[in-house]
Amino acid sequence: MKTVRIILDTNVLYAGLYSADGASYQVLRAIERGQVRIVVSTTLLFEYEDVLYRKQAELGLSDQDIDAVLDNLCDMGDHQRIYFLWRPFLPDPKDDHVLEAAVASHTPTIVTHNIKDFKGIAKAFDVRAIPPKDRLEEIR
Repeated sequence: MKTVRIILDTNVLYAGLYSADGASYQVLRAIERGQVRIVVSTTLLFEYEDVLYRKQAELGLSDQDIDAVLDNLCDMGDHQRIYFLWRPFLPDPKDDHVLEAAVASHTPTIVTHNIKDFKGIAKAFDVRAIPPKDRLEEIR
């Protein structure tokens, strides 16, 4: 079985930790099983950390739980340094760092719930944005 590489958008990480019922949770499980390998950048890890701590009460996670999640993502992921910036490209400049990680690492897929935020990336960068459900279908 070939391991696929993805960029995991923060909204999918949050959704997967919030509920064990959806496709986002199943993507996190696929990462844990080694079926999917994430690519992370320093900026993306800081965003993960920021969101998890801001939403800590909603997620029901302790500081130690959040640290463990972040440590595991680092251990299970490939770190990508960003030496160039494509900014601004996306309508929401807060999403540009996600695209930059994909382009720099030659990772063809961003898994996100916000597909519309990544409009035009396939043509410009040969990177696609897909929802977690589609990623799961491709794994199976």
